[in-house]
Amino acid sequence: MGYRPTTRSFRRLSQFAFLLVFLFLFRHTDYTGQDTIPYAVNIFFRWDPLVAATVMMASRQFISLLAPALVIVGITLVLGRVFCGWLCPMGTLLDWIGPLFNPRKRPSQRLRWIKYALLAVILTGSVFGLQLIGFFDPFSLLVRGMTFSVDPAWNWIVTGVFDGFYMKFPGLAETVTEPVYTVLKDTVLPYRQSVFLLSSISFVLLMVIFALEHWGKRFWCRNLCPLGAMLAVFSRFSLFRRKPARACNNCEGCAAFCRMNAFEAETGQLNHVECNLCMDCIDDCENQKPKFAFTRRRNETGIDISRRAFVGAGVAGALLPVMSRVNAGPIIPPATLIRPPGAVNGSDFLSLCVRCGECMKVCIQNALQPCFMESGYEGMFTPRLIPRVGYCEFNCTLCGQVCPTGAIRKLTVPEKHRTVIGIAVFDKDRCLPFAKDIPCIVCEEHCPTHDKAIKFREVTVTNVHGESVPLMQPYVIDELCIGCGICENKCPLPGDAAIRVVTHVITQGEADDGYSGY
Repeated sequence: MGYRPTTRSFRRLSQFAFLLVFLFLFRHTDYTGQDTIPYAVNIFFRWDPLVAATVMMASRQFISLLAPALVIVGITLVLGRVFCGWLCPMGTLLDWIGPLFNPRKRPSQRLRWIKYALLAVILTGSVFGLQLIGFFDPFSLLVRGMTFSVDPAWNWIVTGVFDGFYMKFPGLAETVTEPVYTVLKDTVLPYRQSVFLLSSISFVLLMVIFALEHWGKRFWCRNLCPLGAMLAVFSRFSLFRRKPARACNNCEGCAAFCRMNAFEAETGQLNHVECNLCMDCIDDCENQKPKFAFTRRRNETGIDISRRAFVGAGVAGALLPVMSRVNAGPIIPPATLIRPPGAVNGSDFLSLCVRCGECMKVCIQNALQPCFMESGYEGMFTPRLIPRVGYCEFNCTLCGQVCPTGAIRKLTVPEKHRTVIGIAVFDKDRCLPFAKDIPCIVCEEHCPTHDKAIKFREVTVTNVHGESVPLMQPYVIDELCIGCGICENKCPLPGDAAIRVVTHVITQGEADDGYSGY
């Protein structure tokens, strides 16, 4: 007999296709030699209903960029949690990688309420202006983990292997490995080797999600994923359901091997909101063949969280914004906390940013890095410019193109040239022309503004031989500086640069301590 495709075959094909799309867009969230990204590389965030809900509530505005989330809501209202079983890249990776952790066949159902509690905390916090989605959204966790750790490590390993082969066998490398490396560079390797702060933390968070598979298939999806909880709530209204809704009395096949453990342990009744429509029960059943079809809602099992737990989660979500308001961290951020060009102001940025890492991944010079506690815990994983790592490319507008929520506005190149994100100041105790009477013009040479923001003033100094010699000392024209950070990045001094980009104009008191903008 010829091969007959099963429902499992179609599901796996769908999962594979959407994972390929996800990886394709992830790879193309990168510099390709042009200042335009032709693909909607952020579409997975824009069709995430949880991202859309929290961002709009926290910012108190409708964001058209997130309108595709309505498509997923509509599909869920009609078909149920098909997104979790057929489309979600995180779920696909858990299905593929999970068996490596030897998952238990029938895990406990007692923890399913946690995802609903997290959903209540996140949504309530958003109502009061606190954005927590970046800590729990599956796409934020996946993209951030891949951006900060997996992708850089992958590039470092592959490049190291080919570099080692080239050093050992230079003649053979030119004809064999170099063409292969060129193909890899054009397809699956990033534009450059990047390094990120918090890379280990991001990697551990991602690996914990996979390691939880040891305690049951789809542990994250069943017990912790707030997006899955939101889709479960919507799926209560769907009419596309399994028939019969109960597992056979004399067969443990459906219940024992259900990846979502959706059959209630005591009654054998399928909890429809916990089912992700993988439909494996159709292919595996050896007795009464079940099917999925449009049918009337009956024997509803409800959401697996008590009223007391739901109210408690809502109260916690309301209290967290209060705690953030009395935290001094966001009020006194460091002077070097520089946001990307086009970033909206103040608390609006924290409300709109979902900590996805897309802007940091696409940054040409690796200048954007994740915050830790510089702006309080609510600002963790948001982007900041660290010039000593990299500088903001003068003609680059990529970060605004990939931001899925508008936290970083999309700028034209002329707008980018006029956008001020900081101001450069000199540390006279370290700058060579001031501290050592040694000529140095590196910062002025690299200043990209059309009229140089760094200029020189000729002074006369006495050298080590007692001779009076002319010396050029640099100073900053505040009105011309945009704070791109190239001067700080290129400063030849080791450690802290002699010129730094800060977020505010230096006061006279600070100037007396050794800093000067003049």
